[in-house]
Parts: sequence; structure tokens; C-alpha cells
Amino acid sequence: MADWSVLSEFILQWITLTFMLVGLIGLVIPIFPGIVVIWLAAFIYGIIQALAGKMNGWDWLLLSLITILMVIGSVIDNIIIARKLRETGTPWKSIGIGYASGLVSSLFLTPFAALLITPLALYTAEYLRLRNKRQAFDSVKGWVIGFGWTFLALVAIGTSMIGLWLLWIWF
Repeated sequence: MADWSVLSEFILQWITLTFMLVGLIGLVIPIFPGIVVIWLAAFIYGIIQALAGKMNGWDWLLLSLITILMVIGSVIDNIIIARKLRETGTPWKSIGIGYASGLVSSLFLTPFAALLITPLALYTAEYLRLRNKRQAFDSVKGWVIGFGWTFLALVAIGTSMIGLWLLWIWF
């Protein structure tokens, strides 16, 4: 006779982990909210556990830490990229044009299109403003460096969130 509670717990954990890994892999796509997907998987897992009466103080603490990391991860990308762009002297208007172009292109084309269109729009805005190819390119270089650091930061945050959830289910 199978123990259905153990089997259902196992299935719930694997479904949760699968969604978390989809979120982590999804960080490659600029518009995909991978950090939020990881958090949502942990949150739904927590709700199910709470309804089953299986949440203790340790569990709530870990869910709170995962939530804090999600909030940090949700704003850090804009902070890092904008900071790198501001270091190159890029004005907020050009940054906004780049972000808006990336968002629109990822909605109407593919999310990967934003990886090409965002820096292209930024370059165009800066070239039209400055009439200097080198300075416009420096802005794009700042965006690329910021994007790279953002990606690394989000992967670290997402991995930490999954690690906290693994601690949660193992202890």
C-alpha cells in the first residue's frame, strides 16, 4: 500500500523545483520574470504547506528570505544597468528610449529581439543627441556591461532562492 502523503509531497516538491529551474533558466530572456517565477513557486509551495499545517517558524523565515531576495532581484536589474549607463554620461531620456524599445520589441517580436534592439535604440538615441559615434558606442558598451553584471547578479539571487527553498524542504 502506497503512502499517499509522502508521494504527494514528493510530487509537489518536484513540480516546485521544476518551476524554479524554469525561472532560473528563463533569466536568459530579458523580459521573462525568472526571479518572480522562482518566488511564486516557493510561495505556492508555502501556501500548500500552510494549508496542510506543515509550516513552522523556520519555514516562514526561509519563505521571508526568499521573498526579500525576490524584491531585490526585481529591482536590481534596472539599478545596475542604469548605474553603468549613467557612468558613461548617458541621460535618462536615452536610457528610457532604450528600455522602451526593448520592452516593445520583446512584446511584438521575440524576447531575444530586445537583446539586439535595446542597444541599437540606445545607440541611435545617443548618436542623434551627440553626433559622435564613439560616445554613442560608449553608452552601448555601458549597457552591455550592465546587462552582463545584472545577469550574473540575478543568477546568483535565483540560485540563492532555490538554495533556501532546498534548505526549507530538507530541514
